[in-house]
Amino acid sequence: AAMLRALRRCRPGLVPLPGPAAALGPGPFPGLCPAWAPGAVPARGRKTRHDPPAKSKAGRVKLPPPVDPEELLVVLERYRQYRLVLSALRAEFRAEVLQRKREERLAAEGSVEELEEHRRLMAWNEEENARQRARREERLRKEEEEQKRRKLEIAEKQARKMKAFLEEKEKEVLQLQEEAKNFITPENLEARIEECLDNPRNYNFAIDKDGRIVKRTVLS
Repeated sequence: AAMLRALRRCRPGLVPLPGPAAALGPGPFPGLCPAWAPGAVPARGRKTRHDPPAKSKAGRVKLPPPVDPEELLVVLERYRQYRLVLSALRAEFRAEVLQRKREERLAAEGSVEELEEHRRLMAWNEEENARQRARREERLRKEEEEQKRRKLEIAEKQARKMKAFLEEKEKEVLQLQEEAKNFITPENLEARIEECLDNPRNYNFAIDKDGRIVKRTVLS
């Protein structure tokens, strides 16, 4: 109540109100009470640009929102394609408009020779463009054939390497199968033990630098 009385005292003047609004008396309704007239001075205002930041926001560092690198690349590529298409369309429309204006100007001037010369030059330009296009297509076709040939050579080389690798592994498997014939199995364990006992071998010997046996102990 004290604040409302102070606001009423600091306003520049009263605002006349209609009868129904005046009958309601003072209250918190803008436009219906003289205390809330536009001339009233607010109790609080916005900070100016010279005011210091709030203590709760003094150390805040504004960071830009995170950007997805993959999404950014896609957006940049789409914008690039859009600009290329738009520039091509503008160039095409500009050339068409200039061509139409030139033909109209030449037709208006009545210069049939210039118009014919222009048409001849345009025809020569189209022929030259067609020739260059054919050369470019031929070059691209040769490059594509060369690329296919290189890919075929690489594939054949890889196939030869794979074939040699398989042959080597097959030889290893055959050699392992051949060596497996002399393996000790539960079936031939007794026979191999008897064979070792019948044919003892002495591995307790000394050799020289050339690999010759110089000393051997006698089996007891």
